[in-house]
Amino acid sequence: MFKWIKQHLRIKAFYGTSENAVKTQIWVAVSVYVLVAIVRKRLGLEIRLYQILQILSVTLFENTPILRALQEADYENDLPDPGNQLILFDF
Repeated sequence: MFKWIKQHLRIKAFYGTSENAVKTQIWVAVSVYVLVAIVRKRLGLEIRLYQILQILSVTLFENTPILRALQEADYENDLPDPGNQLILFDF
């Protein structure tokens, strides 16, 4: 069980040292994992749970619908026109 927790839950450090504090933090992390898995299944997303968690952590305080934030973006079209970029090293 400990190996699964380390591999799948995003717990970097425990905020408390008591048994209750550690158990509470683990249960919150498991709850978030299950909720994200439900969202992934209901929306029919192909991206991994870890990627969804990363997207949600970045867009947490933005006023963006979840489905829009999780849709795969075409990053090549989002790049600025390279003609406007300065050349740093012109060898």
